[in-house]
Amino acid sequence: MSDRFTRKVAVVTGAASGIGRAAAERLAAEGAQVVLADSQAAASDEAAAAIRARGRLAAAIACDVRRSKEVENLFRRTVGAYGRVDVLFANAGIGSTTRLVETTDEEWDRIHAVNERGVFLSCREAARAMLAQSPPGGAIVINGSISGLAGIPGQAAYAPGKGAVVQMTRQLAVELAGTGVRVNCVCPGTVDTQVLRTAMAMSGDPQGFLDMLILGHPIGRIGTAEEIAAAVAFLAADEASFITGAILPVDGGYTAR
Repeated sequence: MSDRFTRKVAVVTGAASGIGRAAAERLAAEGAQVVLADSQAAASDEAAAAIRARGRLAAAIACDVRRSKEVENLFRRTVGAYGRVDVLFANAGIGSTTRLVETTDEEWDRIHAVNERGVFLSCREAARAMLAQSPPGGAIVINGSISGLAGIPGQAAYAPGKGAVVQMTRQLAVELAGTGVRVNCVCPGTVDTQVLRTAMAMSGDPQGFLDMLILGHPIGRIGTAEEIAAAVAFLAADEASFITGAILPVDGGYTAR
């Protein structure tokens, strides 16, 4: 594996598990000093320790991305410790599988506080840090979803939030163009994570539930967190220096149908 992130500092939100952890591991494996941010402090500490045990650079900072002061603290501490921020993977998010008529005000607010406001706050503070450093610049990658690109039953609260961060990507990319800060978005299809496995168990028919999901992906299977992490690393790397405002489906053909 290459060392294309050597001497670079990367912040990953929602890094304690799933896609976030896989992205943190990938960036660290390619040489980055990775800061794992998550509201689950013990789990992010464990994830950072596992990366360090492989001889790579990682630290954990507890952060609830819904709270501006905590996000400000995350980037202040990162810059204070390492001098700069080169990469942000704005990954923190939570799911929902309720239909419109079943969606409560509280669920709507809970989903959008993390998936929309949390991404906004993370991008804002990352951009402030990236623009203030010398030389200015950096790469922001937002974790979207196929739910932000296509209508999917049972996602009345979740899908609009993911649609919002798709548009946020375009807006921030254009706004920051010429500053040295690039902004792109990955939109995963169904990915094999603990969240999915929990949903399978709760369905009452785990294999039937999984088979239904696989049918939506023309490639004939669901994805892995490591495959999403590879796409994140590409968009964050210097090889992608002419790419900004891109919305990259990593979905086994789901949105190509």
